[in-house]
Amino acid sequence: MKRKWINRFLEALKRGASAICKKVLRLLLVDISIIAVAYFAALFLRFDGSVPSYYVNMLADKMPMILSTYVLAFIGFGLYTRLWGYAGISDFLKVFYGNVAASVLTAVWGYLLSWQLPVSIYLIGWMTCFLSTVMIRVLYRLLGSKLYEEGGEDTIECPRVRVMIIGAGATGDILIREMMETKSKHIPVVVVDDDKDKVGSSLNSVRVRGDRHEIPKLVEEYRVDEIIIAIPSASLEEKKEIAEICMQTGKKVKRTPPLHELIDGDVSMKTVKEVSIYDLLGREEISLNDAEVFQYIKGKTVLVTGGGGSIGSEICRQIAKLGVGRLIIFDIYENNAYNLQQELKMAYGASLDLVTLIGSVREKERLESVFRDYSPQIVFHAAAHKHVPLMEESPYEAFKNNVFGTLNVVRTAHEFGVESMTLISTDKAVNPTNIMGATKRIAELIIQNYSSISSTKFAAVRFGNVLGSNGSVIPLFKKQIEQGGPVTVTHPDIIRYFMTIPEASKLVIRAGALAKGGEIFILDMGKPVKIVDLATSLIRLSGYEPNKDIMITFTGLRPGEKLYEELLLSEEGLTATHISKIFVAKPAEYDPEFERKIEHLRHVVENKDENLVDVIEYMIGYNIKKTRNYEGGSPS
Repeated sequence: MKRKWINRFLEALKRGASAICKKVLRLLLVDISIIAVAYFAALFLRFDGSVPSYYVNMLADKMPMILSTYVLAFIGFGLYTRLWGYAGISDFLKVFYGNVAASVLTAVWGYLLSWQLPVSIYLIGWMTCFLSTVMIRVLYRLLGSKLYEEGGEDTIECPRVRVMIIGAGATGDILIREMMETKSKHIPVVVVDDDKDKVGSSLNSVRVRGDRHEIPKLVEEYRVDEIIIAIPSASLEEKKEIAEICMQTGKKVKRTPPLHELIDGDVSMKTVKEVSIYDLLGREEISLNDAEVFQYIKGKTVLVTGGGGSIGSEICRQIAKLGVGRLIIFDIYENNAYNLQQELKMAYGASLDLVTLIGSVREKERLESVFRDYSPQIVFHAAAHKHVPLMEESPYEAFKNNVFGTLNVVRTAHEFGVESMTLISTDKAVNPTNIMGATKRIAELIIQNYSSISSTKFAAVRFGNVLGSNGSVIPLFKKQIEQGGPVTVTHPDIIRYFMTIPEASKLVIRAGALAKGGEIFILDMGKPVKIVDLATSLIRLSGYEPNKDIMITFTGLRPGEKLYEELLLSEEGLTATHISKIFVAKPAEYDPEFERKIEHLRHVVENKDENLVDVIEYMIGYNIKKTRNYEGGSPS
């Protein structure tokens, strides 16, 4: 135990010694002067001004040892590794402990070496040293506050980052204190808060100057380099509004995590992250922590087709947290499947029963072997071709994968008595104007028809675009920005519904737990977003000015592309569920001719001997926009 404390003390000495610089040397010289004066003053007070020369000579002779003792104690307690211009209560407690330790050691030396100084000298010397060293550091503290109000100065060997804090609450207070008490390159120069009662006050000596509407003006006035939004309890909509104001300044914008992301409620500069495009959606976090979802997943064998894709992989991540009995990743693309497998193994080790299989949903025999070997109880079907322009060029491949791949999974699930199967659909299935949307609408009809004849609970979940998923506009825009632009948008008025990958995946799992059979669940996608606004926000988040540093160009609508997407067919109706953000469309009636229709479609896809669009329209009962004439002999 003694060795442990000795090692700590030596380590503190080492840190203290390495921290000495010009400013520290000045403070050290001031401390030495204070200590010397304090002890001679103690002698003067002890003898009421009439000090015998013997004691003066004795004290002068022992002063080097006294000074060494104090300096070593001060270094050991870290008094020369702190930025006293920004000191807090804990720092002044260090001064107290350092003075106590030094005076006790000095008294011990006096006793052991028979200095013959009056005992009261040590007590008076300690008091005068403590008060004097505290006073000099209070002056440093006051000077530090003055520097902050004036914009600060570089006190360490790297450029200072001038920070605006938004939020004069507990979180802002913690961040400002951390910046002041550590050797941070960040220096808080101004605080903003919408509470008028706080405007004009100070937070750790940093002035609260105005509300959110004054952010642009204050950024210029205080020469701000970085803005931190420190309001973890604020709604996402409020944070979004503030972030949009901040982005217009062209400065780097960061945020503290929301309360549910904080570990034990701890906030620090390490938890601060850059504002991302996901923050600008203003969508509330979805939780899966309820008995209904746990009961649905816990202890079950779950198969996720397309498990290595952007949606499928996130479904796997969420399921892994819910006590799944066995998780089966099924994907045609081995690299994605392998990467997810390694990620989950690192996260859960042997506690997660994980199986990773390579295969295609087009091959029913492969599916049958998987179902036979592993007996999945729950299936999430995420395997699909989803790129609208690519599927316009290769329509028959779209049908082989999205329609007949789905049919294979549905039939296999039915044959093996799976408890439930959930299809991942899309808003493009509603009144489709392209091949991809049409294939997804037919996949929905497969689900609904089989639910009428099967004990398996078949359901589909329909939602819009997912931010950051493979092939979404976000990765494309980011790449275009990295290359210096231009950022390409098809039309100035095009709008889309968006949600994040985790939100979409959680809602899919929730919908699966709700399914009774035949439902098409529709997720509340919030307000639609103009794609040009999304591009503008991404450019600003990257530190550029739209149409100045990075241009935005319009290329025209692509084949099969709509200006806007819909989530509901007019005949479907919509009913709310007891789960927020999940609605259910009225199930379609069973079509006894469906099997004949689907087999006719298979014949057309395999033989390419009829116009594909005519067959699609016959199946879905909707006059699909004929952007192309898919006659027999198409290159795909």
